[in-house]
Amino acid sequence: MKDGFIKVCAASPVVRTADPAANAGEICRLIDMALMNGAKAVVFPELSVTGSCCGDLYLQASLLKEAENAVAGIIAHSAGKEILIIAGTPAAAGGNVYDAAVCIYNGELVAVIPKSVISDSAARYGTRIFTPAPEFNGEIRYAGQTVPFGKRIVIDIDAAEGLGIAAEFGDDALKIPAPDTEHCPAGATLVACLNAFPAAVGAAEKRMAMFAVSSAGTHSAFICAGSGDGESTQDQVFTAESYVYENGNLLAAGDNFDKGIFGQAQLVYADVDIERLIHDRRKDASAPIKGEYCHIGLHMEQTVCRIDRKISPYPFIPESAAEREKRFEQILKMQALSLARRLKHTGSAHAVIGLSGGLDSTLTFLSTVRAFAYLGFENKNIIAVTMPCFGTTDRTYTNACRLAENFGATLMEVPLKDSVLAHFNDIGHDPEKKDVVYENAQARERTQVLMDLANEFNGLVIGTGDMSELALGWATYNGDHMSMYGTNAAVPKTLVRHLVRFEADRLEKGILRETLNDILDTPVSPELLPPTEDGRISQVTQDLVGPYELHDFFIYYTVRFGFSPAKILRIACIAFEGMFDRETIAGWLKVFLRRFVTQQYKRSCIPDGPGIGSVSLSPRAGFRMPSDAAAAMWMEECGGLI
Repeated sequence: MKDGFIKVCAASPVVRTADPAANAGEICRLIDMALMNGAKAVVFPELSVTGSCCGDLYLQASLLKEAENAVAGIIAHSAGKEILIIAGTPAAAGGNVYDAAVCIYNGELVAVIPKSVISDSAARYGTRIFTPAPEFNGEIRYAGQTVPFGKRIVIDIDAAEGLGIAAEFGDDALKIPAPDTEHCPAGATLVACLNAFPAAVGAAEKRMAMFAVSSAGTHSAFICAGSGDGESTQDQVFTAESYVYENGNLLAAGDNFDKGIFGQAQLVYADVDIERLIHDRRKDASAPIKGEYCHIGLHMEQTVCRIDRKISPYPFIPESAAEREKRFEQILKMQALSLARRLKHTGSAHAVIGLSGGLDSTLTFLSTVRAFAYLGFENKNIIAVTMPCFGTTDRTYTNACRLAENFGATLMEVPLKDSVLAHFNDIGHDPEKKDVVYENAQARERTQVLMDLANEFNGLVIGTGDMSELALGWATYNGDHMSMYGTNAAVPKTLVRHLVRFEADRLEKGILRETLNDILDTPVSPELLPPTEDGRISQVTQDLVGPYELHDFFIYYTVRFGFSPAKILRIACIAFEGMFDRETIAGWLKVFLRRFVTQQYKRSCIPDGPGIGSVSLSPRAGFRMPSDAAAAMWMEECGGLI
């Protein structure tokens, strides 16, 4: 379970109703298959040892004894196997019969967990057969062993921090409040849900929605195993309804029924990220623990879990086209509405934007056009300022002018060469020395011009910097670092590109669409150094600080989940396979972490700007970090990765 990953399995065996011996053999076969595929926990359906449709046969002493013997056989089969097994069986204790989950590990029965909610609507679960779980934990003698017995049990695995496993049943999960609302504050991060839901039109979708909400609300993973082939079809049909949820996200689902597969067992695997769950729990206040819990500790060797889950290289970008369109429109509205609110609140009828012909200022301009539409303002009140200086190219200058003119904004050109050269003369700087003074003097001159024009027009300077630049500190302090409102502050560079393309694709073919597409094709650059002899941009940002695809990936997993450099590198190598090699990723990760930690002072005083998602670097409503935090810890770990 290195890096917090554990592979789990939801297993739906082919059962023989009322034949525990045959079912135990099938369960043992599937245990071996799950173990062979790297699973460390396998969950079987409710009453899987006997089948879930035995009705009054559950009261037969012969069936109950055979079920107990079958469990003893499964226990014996598990000896020497590092996999936690949770299976459903009827368990007799005293004068009662319980619908129970047996928890088995390495040749030992660990616990027996009885079902709490016994539905009277289905004969096979009726209270005249099964007794609900007692309120308090106790012990049970079962399959030759005396073990904890009760509904409040968490099995703690020492192979990974925060790995606790609890069990409940499908009918329990439908209860309000569900048992998991107690299990998870008590330390359970994995909830084994043993189900025997018969198929009904539309019911599966409702249950999946319920488990998604439950796993998100408790920051946990649900391993749901459902009954399938072999169950009695006397009155109902079972479809092996199985899935794994992590924090509200569906990781895997069974599809034998959908594929029309008959007479086969179903194994659903998923890699659960325990560290990710624990991180979100630490951020949220936990509910108080209700009732006394029994914690059972198990030792499991820490192993490397093979990661089979898909890891997107673009965590800020939805994968489906429909979801992207919905998300992009929502983000653009959020940017525009927040700006409209700020303009209205300050009584500003003008917006001043430094329009460079690059991606960031283009997105700011497009958001401002939307904001003016909401307010009923004319676009001529958008003051688009182009400020050519030493590094400006004809391409970016032309695109900035076309963009402003085609939207009807007021275009102003303020050349900066003379004023910057005068400034160099004032401070005694040689303009032939192309150092940080040479670059930053231009950036600060741009900001001064914009601020003064905002005063001239009684407007606001709308910032153009994005979240990726803030994370890297790729901004001139009190230059492009500063504005009166920053609409892009929570938008990473990869998302900026997608939003501009989204707006371009909505336009009819013509000069405006061509302009936006050319801006999308222009290399990202601050244009502070002179262009090449043939007029091309000489200062390409990604050549200096690294690919923004990697940096945005690093931002997401550093800020959103607090992952270590080693874990980020591991999942990045999976996400970017075929795009970047491990050495390249590790090198830029080190650059990112060094800049991210040391450049916090720039983020500590950034202007207001709207948050749009789960990741924000705002010192007020997002990621908070002291400006003088040491980077040694991250640098030391990175040093061992390269």
